[in-house]
Formats: sequence, structure tokens, C-alpha cells
Amino acid sequence: MHTDLNIESIRNDFPILNEEVNGKSLVYFDNAATTQKPRAVLDAISGYYEHSNANIHRGIHHLAEKATASFEASRRRIQEFLNAREHEEIIFTYGTTDGINLVAQAYGRAFLKEGDEIIISTMEHHSNIVPWQMLCEEKSCVLKVVPISDAGELLMDEYEKMLSERTKFVSIVHVSNALGTINPVAEIIEKAHKVGAKVLIDGAQASSHITVDVQALDCDFYAFSLHKLYGPTGMGVLYGKRELLDAMPPYRGGGEMIKEVTFEKTTYNELPYKFEAGTPNIADVVAAKNALDYVAGLGKDAIGTYEHDLLLYGTEAMQSIEGLRIVGTAKEKIGVISFLMEGIHHQDIGVLLDQQGIAIRTGHHCTQPMMRRFGIPGTSRASFAVYNTTEEIDRLVQGLHKVKKMLG
Repeated sequence: MHTDLNIESIRNDFPILNEEVNGKSLVYFDNAATTQKPRAVLDAISGYYEHSNANIHRGIHHLAEKATASFEASRRRIQEFLNAREHEEIIFTYGTTDGINLVAQAYGRAFLKEGDEIIISTMEHHSNIVPWQMLCEEKSCVLKVVPISDAGELLMDEYEKMLSERTKFVSIVHVSNALGTINPVAEIIEKAHKVGAKVLIDGAQASSHITVDVQALDCDFYAFSLHKLYGPTGMGVLYGKRELLDAMPPYRGGGEMIKEVTFEKTTYNELPYKFEAGTPNIADVVAAKNALDYVAGLGKDAIGTYEHDLLLYGTEAMQSIEGLRIVGTAKEKIGVISFLMEGIHHQDIGVLLDQQGIAIRTGHHCTQPMMRRFGIPGTSRASFAVYNTTEEIDRLVQGLHKVKKMLG
């Protein structure tokens, strides 16, 4: 496999890859759940606590000013990463789930009414289903679901049929966590806007694999998490167009999101602070910049090309195993392979691979409605990152042969 990336050097940047599991060197194929963190990110977290620990924005002493500068530098770095127009359009959240809930509650409660229709898809993560169900129950809105093909691709003709003047919001995943499918989000957004609907894109799985330009997409909202992008856990981003964020009421009340508080009335802060109540996850926000700088240093296109080569290699290798069926065969995919093995429960596969030092994910992957569409309880899932190798895929295939020999 040809690549301009020095994979051995990249692997040395990730200390956890030197771990042993059950006496075997670790093979980590659970990247769709969370990626591992390079030394630059780990050092940024410890460095903040060792040299800059202070609460931000309100202090006038040196440490507070230093922490605030680092915190806001990350906001501007994320603005650049997404190509947002203004840094005020970048809201820090606790993850993708938090960002989706923010929009459902703040925008949905303010602007949606009885009979309005919200469109999602069959392949959504629970985080992009439940908040809209809750809103529909509260506001008597109607939830519509775009079906998918046997290959795991959206049926775009059906989506177009659903769109009407009653459609007020569309919330669609950019990339499926359970299938790896890359959805045609630009087309989805364009068609939704023609009927006057607003669009949120769940970018949890896309952000580490695909270059995201929110202005080119013209999405109204875009949410993602840093922990799937070689960054810390508990830290996410919501992008929103300024005019929409300005019009939305606050999601949470407390410190930082206010200008002035009296017992009679409170006036709210400006963007982005209106949506960032309380002391934020400062250290992890600071370290987010290091994660994005690390990815930029490798090159997003180079990462995507290498991971696509891993996907092709892994797909061919795993299809050679008799009785193994890949679930999710879309033409456009990221490095995710979900699979079933005839006569073997997916959880047993995960346990036996773990005994060999190989980490995969098993279960419904928080996509139970989609699993029901395929008539299965769940799958085993191997998902790739830039530090993975073809040799590790070979170990996975060997491991699956052992599983089959033991249980098949």
C-alpha cells in the first residue's frame, strides 16, 4: 500500500498503541467509538493544568488571561477547520449529542409548532432520533424517516417525496457510524432549503475523515465531537449560522451566558457565550486545537486516502472468510466494516478477539431502528484510523478464522 504518510512515525505519536492486552500487542479497531490521542493532545491537557489552570473570561490575573487566550484560540482554530464565517458561530458543547439537543430544544421550541414536520433517516444514531421525538411529543410535530436500501444508502427519491411546505427541519447524519455510509449531504441541504426547511448535519463520524466546509455545504447547523477526531472526550462543537443562533433563546441558564441579572429580569450575553453556561471543559477545549493541528500536519486528504486504502484492503480480506457477511456496502464509505458471521453471535466475536488483543465494537451501535430494518440484533464493527495498518487487518482476519474454528 502506497502512502505519503509515515505510518510508523504516526504510531509512535500514540502512546497507548504500545499497550498489551491479554499478553498480545494491542490492535485498536474501535475508532468509530473514539479515537486514541496523540502525545501532543495529552501534553496539552497536562500542560494546561500545570501552567495555566484558571477559570476563563472573568479573571484579570495572569493565569486567567492566559487560559482565556488559549480557550479562544481553539474556537478560532475550529472556525478555520469548518470554514465558518465568524468565530462567534462556534459553540462549545459536551459532544455531538449535546449539540443536537441544544438545537432541538432552543431552535425547535422557539420556531416549530403543531403539525410541522421534521425529517430524519433510518440510519440515525439514537442521539439524532430521541431529541426530535421528545420535541415532537412536546410540540405535536410530525417525525418522518427517510428509508435506506439494502446496501445502506438513503433512498433519495423517497426523501424528495417527503419534502413539502410542512417540512420545517431536516436532521441527517453525514456519515453512518454503523455502516460507514457517506450521505449526499450537500444535495440533502439544497433540497431542504428549497422548501424553506433548516438543516442540521450530525458530523460525529465525518469530521475526522472528510473535509468539512460549512459555507460550501450551506448547512444551518453542524455538530461533531473532538474525541472522534484524536481529541479529548467531553468536548464538542456546534456550528450555527449567526442569524439563527442570534434568534434562538438560551439552552441553559447560569453564569457566563448573561449580561446582567436582577430578580426582575435577566439579559443574555452575546454569541457565542449565550449558549455556554457555567464553567466549561477548559483543558479539553484548549487541547482540541492541538488535535486539529495534528490532523492538519498530516493532511486531511492524505489521511482520507490512506484510510480508504485500508477499507478496500480490509473489505477484500474479510470477504474471503466463508460465512462472513458485510452489512453496509454503500458505494461511498469511510473506513468502517460492520459484519456478521454465520452461526456466531456478534458479542462472542468481540470477546474472543479481545482475548487476542484485538479491540472491535459489537452490538447495535446506538442504531436500533436501523438494525431492525436489516432484521438483525447487531453487528461486529471494525473501524479504522490513520494509525492502523494492513498488518493489523491481517491479525483481525486471522483472529476471525480462530473464532470460526472455535464456534463456527
